[in-house]
Amino acid sequence: MLSDLDLSKSLSKSAAAPRLKALESRLRLLQYAVQEANVPIVICLEGWNACGRGEVIKRLSELLDPRLYQVSRGRPPSPLELRYHFLWRYQLALPRKGEMLIFDHSWYSRVLEDRCHRLIKKKLWRQAYSQINEFERWLVDDGTVLVKFWLHISRKEQRCRFHAYRKDPLLRWKVTKAYWRQNKHYKRWLRAADEMIARCGTAYAPWTAVEAEDPQWARVRALETVAARMEAALQFQLPNLKPGGAEARVSNQALVEGKKRVPRRKAEEKSVEIEAGDQAR
Repeated sequence: MLSDLDLSKSLSKSAAAPRLKALESRLRLLQYAVQEANVPIVICLEGWNACGRGEVIKRLSELLDPRLYQVSRGRPPSPLELRYHFLWRYQLALPRKGEMLIFDHSWYSRVLEDRCHRLIKKKLWRQAYSQINEFERWLVDDGTVLVKFWLHISRKEQRCRFHAYRKDPLLRWKVTKAYWRQNKHYKRWLRAADEMIARCGTAYAPWTAVEAEDPQWARVRALETVAARMEAALQFQLPNLKPGGAEARVSNQALVEGKKRVPRRKAEEKSVEIEAGDQAR
């Protein structure tokens, strides 16, 4: 149950800095490794409004090669998408093999927003649990690494963040009526989130609940989880690297293949021998 989480967990900036530094080179190497291994990565970020999903995405984006990942922002379905099954638009957005897609809100809007805002009938969101489990089973069986996060904060902390946003001219636009409605009906959303995690937390696609009242703790916990899941998907062990060291800049091709490169001089000699043999014939 989400209410049982210890929201007092925190991490100082001085304690978080070396852990983030260690992730800086490791996540980039893992990204290149899963690219060569043709492993698609899907990250689902769910949680309360103002829980810090954007900060996790921002920090993750700073550490990754932008050519190999995309971010899909949660939005209402278009008139065309409403004509099809609710999972259809997410299937179209899935990443290619070796790439990563980060969902800022995902197909779980069916059993959260649609349910709590009473946009669909009860029968439909109840059916969605088994449909989501089947969809995720298909993804995992196809070789996708699926990482699901729920970033949890208390009702009091959410209200404090809303007030802080309203005082900031750059963040004021975020606090909408829908935000305040979620806080007003916090218990309704909490029941929905608990049921979602219980019914869609499977052995092949488990949830990671992150205590997000402390931003430093939430970022480090989320990024370390992503790195661990990516490394577990590989069939070989990555080397232990010093943060920012020269080893961190090793070629991803040499890393994945695990082979020594042929020295340039030997490669040129081999090329000359081949050309000589062709001329002799």
